[in-house]
Amino acid sequence: MSQSESDLPTGLSQPAQRALAGAGYSRLEQLTHVSEKEILALHGMGPKGIRQLREALAEKGWSFAATPSG
Repeated sequence: MSQSESDLPTGLSQPAQRALAGAGYSRLEQLTHVSEKEILALHGMGPKGIRQLREALAEKGWSFAATPSG
């Protein structure tokens, strides 16, 4: 798999895919550097998409970054 090839879940809705692409996310590993809250704030991303991403990350032993406290 090349560095630019997406490994995001194939079942993501088109709005969720566009939201992630628009924000520059094409790889699951990138999502380990941002919080679930930040991804959910993207226009087009909803609870179902977040769940799908959470599950895909968990399959690799990864998760979203912790939400900063404050």
